[in-house]
Amino acid sequence: MADWHLPQKHKGKTAFINARLFDAESGLDEKGALLVEDGLIADFSAGLFKDGVPEGVEVIDCGGHLLTPGLIDIQVHFREPGQEHKETLETGSKAAVAGGVTTVVCQPNTRPVLDSKETLSWLKQRAAETAYNHIRVYAAISKDMKGHELTEMATLKESGIVVGFTDDGLPVMNSLLMRRAMEYASQLGLVVAQHAEDIVLSNGGCMNEGAVSADLGVRGICNATESIIVARDIELLRLTGGHYHLLHASTKEAVELIRRAKAEGLNATAEACPHHFLLTDEAVREHQSNAKMNPPLRREEDRLAIIEGLKDGTIDAISTDHAPHDPESKRVPLEDAAFGIIGVETMLPLSLLLVARGELSLRDVIGKMTYRAADIIKEPAGRLKKGLRADLAVIDVDATWTIEPEKLNSKSKNTPFGGWDVKGRAVKTVVGGSVVYLL
Repeated sequence: MADWHLPQKHKGKTAFINARLFDAESGLDEKGALLVEDGLIADFSAGLFKDGVPEGVEVIDCGGHLLTPGLIDIQVHFREPGQEHKETLETGSKAAVAGGVTTVVCQPNTRPVLDSKETLSWLKQRAAETAYNHIRVYAAISKDMKGHELTEMATLKESGIVVGFTDDGLPVMNSLLMRRAMEYASQLGLVVAQHAEDIVLSNGGCMNEGAVSADLGVRGICNATESIIVARDIELLRLTGGHYHLLHASTKEAVELIRRAKAEGLNATAEACPHHFLLTDEAVREHQSNAKMNPPLRREEDRLAIIEGLKDGTIDAISTDHAPHDPESKRVPLEDAAFGIIGVETMLPLSLLLVARGELSLRDVIGKMTYRAADIIKEPAGRLKKGLRADLAVIDVDATWTIEPEKLNSKSKNTPFGGWDVKGRAVKTVVGGSVVYLL
């Protein structure tokens, strides 16, 4: 039976032995051991402790499993403050560490919005008291996410938990506001992330525009709603410099725009979610509102373009857009249902399906959930490196299991992946040297 512990300040030394040391950035993949001292990675190698572990050092046997940097999910909605009936920092982070995720980035569309130093201060304290992993946030670009007036970005950065700015949940439609956001964020050394959707063009649609939406008789959302905003934002990036990040890429056109921006030397990055590289809009026929998210599931050609973007590095990271909802928000007609699905606990096994199918290597997949995600938000994590915080995941890559929504640890259960047979899961999760999850 699984066991959770809130992270404690790690003192002394802990040896992780009998491990398959795996670091995606360096390519390290060998049997060995790792030493944690006072919450930091002190040493690791194939020969470490070959003569035994010294007296006074705590020993954790990894059972021959993968020992990787803790995974990082750079897009989650933990709903607190304001919608605690859907998720809280406690329940969301509990689900995260069960998935091997040691750092998450919460989005600002809470109630109240994460747009003031007071709200951020409250959230930081709440996380310190209740969260099982590291909580970082994107603060809002505009006040109350209304798209009219910039937040006090420099003041918000001072909270110490802000890693960038976005109005995620909504796009920034005002081009001048987006320009100013890029300029100020660049001065602060932080990323601007965009939910790319022309909301005038999407016109209240509830799923991808195509044959399935026509068959179901519901309003669709065409690919251009995403690519129009991405194209505009890249023009602004040329103008302003800085770092632009595309949240949850879903269309072949957006992938190509990011690819060209990278080739031009612009600092443009992107992420993709498992649902967009594993499912198409056909899933809506079976799962209805549990396959409704924004951006929506697209066509097969878009799904394949996302995978190609992951392969060639156009898409830098894998995230989940973990969006929990209570049953009442989903058990309504498709047009009225809330957008979003949960995912933080299933990111690892669903992403490993790309490895099983021969589409990406294990190093590529783990890299997109560790160091490459860390680099987007400038988090000192995601690597096996001496002196870094000891955020670690012990992963049994051969463990087979079936996703059963009611057994997942999120407060909400809205997922289209119920019943999927998957392979790979975290068996131990370590935050700052402290074991927070044990399967």
